[in-house]
Amino acid sequence: MPVSKSVTVAEFAIKEVVIPIKGISPLITHAWSQKSIKMIEDKQQGVAKNKKHDIRNPEEEYEAGKHVSSLGWDGFPAAGFKAAMIRGAKMIGMVMKDTQTSFFIKADDEITQLVRIYGEPHLRKDMVRVGMGSSDVRYRPEYIEWEANLTVEFNEGVISLDQVYQLVKAAGYGCGIGEMRPEKTKFNYGRFALAQELNTPIADNSKSKAK
Repeated sequence: MPVSKSVTVAEFAIKEVVIPIKGISPLITHAWSQKSIKMIEDKQQGVAKNKKHDIRNPEEEYEAGKHVSSLGWDGFPAAGFKAAMIRGAKMIGMVMKDTQTSFFIKADDEITQLVRIYGEPHLRKDMVRVGMGSSDVRYRPEYIEWEANLTVEFNEGVISLDQVYQLVKAAGYGCGIGEMRPEKTKFNYGRFALAQELNTPIADNSKSKAK
């Protein structure tokens, strides 16, 4: 006969904080367009290629490079901000793997999982190196001045509020987001800082959240 036992499950100390950030270098984005996805699928499926080169449309490629929410505003993947914060953990003496499950970036649009970017984009043109030493031109959106509000949900039993702020700061300083970010290249694009450290007033909007 099964023995009945009572089990006590401790509640996690889950909290949320909204951390305003401000770009300190331009943000360059490059979303996967449906056209690019189709080209990859055709290649994988052995679909015959049209030998005639398509005529490039810079404006079309620029628009396709934006991360657009279901509500129509421009954004950036929440996962990209989280990845930058995890990478930044090493800069402040934290274990990257341990931070991975201790916090989450909540998207401003659940459907597209994007964090809203406040800023006006313009078309940017760059020469890039591609396979076999050849070159190509890329037309991408660039946000010279940009801001965002990161909603971070975190387990206070594992990571403190101070550490969350430190992770955001480290991510913005040394990792960045988007194309040509310092984490991946010799360039310095996509860097950001805490708005409060740039003399931008913010409210204390930390709040507990019962689980």
